[in-house]
Amino acid sequence: MKKFSILLLLLLILIRQQISHASDSDLIDQICKKTPFYDLCISSLTPQNPIPDVKTVASTMANLVLSNATDTLTFIQELIKQGADPQLQKKLANCAELYIPVVKYNLPQAMNALFRGKFGFTSYLLSDAGKQADACQKNFSDSDEAPLSERNKLITHLCDVAVAILKLLS
Repeated sequence: MKKFSILLLLLLILIRQQISHASDSDLIDQICKKTPFYDLCISSLTPQNPIPDVKTVASTMANLVLSNATDTLTFIQELIKQGADPQLQKKLANCAELYIPVVKYNLPQAMNALFRGKFGFTSYLLSDAGKQADACQKNFSDSDEAPLSERNKLITHLCDVAVAILKLLS
């Protein structure tokens, strides 16, 4: 009888975990359907740990924006150190000037505002981060060489997804 009770308990725990995981997937799917880039949203959130609510999803997306913006700034700085063409150097330096405040101030402030429930301010800061990535990309509009195109596009799209999720909280 004791073995049966333990087996039943383990079975109930397993079923509960499956239901919890399914409801997390449903929540993510419902949220991502309300964003401009469904596939990006799903692929960004699916491998995460269980997501209990919309605020956690928004926080996860904001963290992804920060991570990608930080990585892009590091990449820009490495390209600048390589000392390529002076025209390219100037464009890269301009992009670094755009990304530095985003990485050092705006996105950390956005995370803090999100934690405090200031969703409008968080949305503004994330939207601005996307605009800075766009401004960086415009530096290369007259050039065949655009080493940051994919990175800028990803950050802009992640920001759009994060802002769309934040609108669900407002």
